[in-house]
Amino acid sequence: MHHPLSHSLPHRHTALALLLTALLAGCAAGTDYQAPSLPDQGALPTLAAPVQTGAADAAFGAAQPWRTDIDLEAPWWQQLGSPALDALTTEALQASPTLAAAQAQLRQAQELQGAQERATQLPRVDLGVGSGRQHISPSAQGLPGDGRTFSLHSASVGVQYQIDLSGGNRRALETLAARTDYRRYQLAGARLDLAARLASTAITQARIAAQAEALEAIARNQEAQSTLARERVRLGQAMPADEHALQAALEQTRASILLLHKQAVQSGHLLAVLAGRTPGAAPLPAFTLRDFTLPAALPQVLPSELVRQRPDIQAAEALVQAASADHGVAVARMYPQLRLSASLGSQALTTGALFGGGSAVWGLIAQLTQPLFDPALPAQQRAALAALDAAAAQYQVVVLDALRSVADALRAAEADAQVLGALVRADAAAQASLQTTQQQLNLGAASYLQWLVAEQQALQMRSSLVAAQAQRLADSAALFQAVGAGWRDAM
Repeated sequence: MHHPLSHSLPHRHTALALLLTALLAGCAAGTDYQAPSLPDQGALPTLAAPVQTGAADAAFGAAQPWRTDIDLEAPWWQQLGSPALDALTTEALQASPTLAAAQAQLRQAQELQGAQERATQLPRVDLGVGSGRQHISPSAQGLPGDGRTFSLHSASVGVQYQIDLSGGNRRALETLAARTDYRRYQLAGARLDLAARLASTAITQARIAAQAEALEAIARNQEAQSTLARERVRLGQAMPADEHALQAALEQTRASILLLHKQAVQSGHLLAVLAGRTPGAAPLPAFTLRDFTLPAALPQVLPSELVRQRPDIQAAEALVQAASADHGVAVARMYPQLRLSASLGSQALTTGALFGGGSAVWGLIAQLTQPLFDPALPAQQRAALAALDAAAAQYQVVVLDALRSVADALRAAEADAQVLGALVRADAAAQASLQTTQQQLNLGAASYLQWLVAEQQALQMRSSLVAAQAQRLADSAALFQAVGAGWRDAM
């Protein structure tokens, strides 16, 4: 007589073996993801800045303090004080085909992640229905008798499930989740880039309009000088070369005006495309420098804050995590795989008896496979490790480039304030010189030609001042973009 437990002993051994296999393979999918470290602090550019920028007594000349408490999640473009730009940016964020493509890619990544989650966490269930005609010939087996032809009908439900012994499925899901995050950060970056291009183009359009106005005034001055030179040549008081030189300068100024007009039209076309419109199909606001205000303060961030703030850095880190998970999947392929499958159905010679009590058939299979020799697996693991190293190195590149762009923007903001201050002083000197010449002209101590020359110098200085004002405004906006301000709101 057998002991009651003797029949269950093999099953206990099997269960114990499976448990040991699971415990040994639990860490098979490689180490869990760890966030990459920042570049060597000695290689980081300093992001320190003075208490505030310089100041000048002119439009866009106010001092801008550097502050660490600025709300970087708010839409930064609203600090430019242009309702027209705010409205155009809102329209672009809703209608841009570039953003529509990025949103579609994010939805695709989300759907792929959801599909893989359901495929790995839930069993697969299939319904099978079949009907066939068969013939058995006894003579083929050396037996007497006539052959027999009959129909065989079947219906079954099959269930399959793979137990994640090695953690490969978990790491595969981690890969898809990281790639979904990557697409999400890409979308946020695309939204911020779109807002930045809109602001930059609008400021450029305003600068072009101001410079064109200044050049038109210079052209009128040069035309007056040319007319005066022509009259002096007629009276024998000047050489024809003087007239020709003035005419050449006038034509060069007119060519510059035409070039600015072309750039103004092109900037309008770019604004339309960025907003998702057809160029020329609908009127757009014509931006001037009077439509903008200089941001009252500028953000100052630490490198660690910048890493969490910029979407391109977050996207690069997501790719590192995806590469780490891919390496885990490659490692998991070298360990045992356990698949369970079961089926329940019926077979009968007639459809009427298909669901009868004696037609039931079932099956239960547990299959454990362990790769013994597959020369591709080690190479795939090394390739995945190389991809991880490449993603980590690219992350360092993105971080360093982000730090460089912020450091450049900080220096540009300070330098712009100094340049603007110098040009304000130069403009004041040019205006004072023009006023003195005007007084001398009124007293007869200076000629009209001398006054025209002084006016031309003053107008040229004013054109340079306008360009510096627009540059300071644009660089202030660029700094907000560089620190990643507003991307969470853009999500």
